[in-house]
Amino acid sequence: MVLDLGLPGMDGVEVCRQLRTFSRCYILVLTARADEVDVLIGLGVGADDYVTKPFSPRQLMARIGVLLRRPRTGGSEDAAETQRIFGDLVVDLPAHEVRVGSNVVPLTRMEFDLLDALSSRPRVVFSRQQLLDAVWDETSGVASDEHLVDIHIGHLRRKLGDDARASRYIVTIRGVGYRMGSG
Repeated sequence: MVLDLGLPGMDGVEVCRQLRTFSRCYILVLTARADEVDVLIGLGVGADDYVTKPFSPRQLMARIGVLLRRPRTGGSEDAAETQRIFGDLVVDLPAHEVRVGSNVVPLTRMEFDLLDALSSRPRVVFSRQQLLDAVWDETSGVASDEHLVDIHIGHLRRKLGDDARASRYIVTIRGVGYRMGSG
């Protein structure tokens, strides 16, 4: 992301700070703020590089190239990989916990695993067989009963307070399967 600090409405420093709460994308600050304090603040809230105006477009492209060559490994886990948020639904993976609003929703292992699989790729439709493959162990002997997915999705929806007719979280795609996202 190329981010200018002089944004209308919300300051670019605050945008950077908030972005870092859920993403580890590369951030290059491009701004007229050239004071050392501004540079230190920008880098301190999570920017990967800081370029001041006026700038050379070739230099900007070179700096972007350098950023893209840096692997995003190690360090803290990406918040998107630890918590997945869908409106007031939060799937907290490390805690193995699901919350709707401020209420913790008790789920079985299968229900949590189904929600984990669906929320791992929002808006992607999973067939019942894909969900079976992702959640059930092949040695359990149920890996061919697609009806089990429907049963567990029904239990999951009930616990989340999600009505299948006006779904907020788990959407049925008739004849195909299920996906996360609003209907």
